[in-house]
Amino acid sequence: MTARTATRIATSDGQAVTVTSHTAAVTDWAARYFGSWWNAVPSEPPVTGPVVSADVDPGEHAALAGAVLERDPGEADYAGSPMHYSRNDDGTVTAVQTAAQLAYQWNPSIRRMRIAGVDDTAVATAASRLARELVRGMLIVDGWQILHASAVTRDDGATLLTLGDKGAGKTTTAFLLARAGWRLLANDRVFARVVDGQVRVLPWPSAAACGFGLLDALGLFEPVADRLRTGQLMHPTQDQRVTDALLAGHREPLWKANGKEMKPQFFPDQLDSWLGMTLATEGTAAGLLFPQITPGTEPRLIGEARQLGDGDFFTAGTEDRYPDVFGLLPLIGPVPGLADQLAALPHQALTLTHDTAANAALLEKTAAQLLA
Repeated sequence: MTARTATRIATSDGQAVTVTSHTAAVTDWAARYFGSWWNAVPSEPPVTGPVVSADVDPGEHAALAGAVLERDPGEADYAGSPMHYSRNDDGTVTAVQTAAQLAYQWNPSIRRMRIAGVDDTAVATAASRLARELVRGMLIVDGWQILHASAVTRDDGATLLTLGDKGAGKTTTAFLLARAGWRLLANDRVFARVVDGQVRVLPWPSAAACGFGLLDALGLFEPVADRLRTGQLMHPTQDQRVTDALLAGHREPLWKANGKEMKPQFFPDQLDSWLGMTLATEGTAAGLLFPQITPGTEPRLIGEARQLGDGDFFTAGTEDRYPDVFGLLPLIGPVPGLADQLAALPHQALTLTHDTAANAALLEKTAAQLLA
């Protein structure tokens, strides 16, 4: 058996977790996934602190899966895939995702997450996802909260947060400003905490989705398709139908039966190397944007901004994509002061349309005025 490799992942705030594996592709994946936004470096024994140990091991996968399914397990939808899980009296949680051929076991007494599967890409994806969840729990204990927001920063660290419901235009706003010279810090979620009277912001490392329409309007559809035609790969969460459409040059949006759009999915580093967006590792909130995409109108400012609400904050109780199956997140309510601090920042509501050039012009002007 090959020697174990390790990648240590740490935020600029000092919270860290180590991913280890006998398969170098797993630890290489973690370095790629987190290296653009957090610190990710090779690590040598002895490994200290929380560990995600992940291997391609069909035998262990089958044993863990059997241990869960022979009982009366709980059920959850985790990262878009059904998960069954059981919890022992000592707090150990064992779980299986049959469709993904992944099994998990979390031992809280030694802070070790074990992942076993049959495919190295699936194992690598799961390892990075759970490493992020471990760091998330530690950051929350340290007073950080997760905002449902995109974020871009200037070179001086001044950061614009864009808030809104799904489909409001958070990604559109962030990508247009990033293409105009701002640094992209996040396209859907950010960590935020009040430090010395200011709101400090850290990125939430993740794959980024960009719809066909926006990709085409930015002049990036063909460059992305050309990379795929040369054999380069996008994030494995991308639906095969999206890949096929890119290869065939079909720009029309694709929809699932539930009405959700299927979008191209990019690794964090591809936002820079493929899409030309420089990434940021942290910032200080200096203004808020509240966009709303309304087709058939002209891009314009709105006099009254939407106020911050409960939907702008992710908690263990409101998380819909990564429910806290393993008990990694502390049961801590909203930290006092953050909402008030954000509400006191300069803010602007605006209407965006499907006219990308007009949207970009309004956003660049508004951003400059908001942070003047």
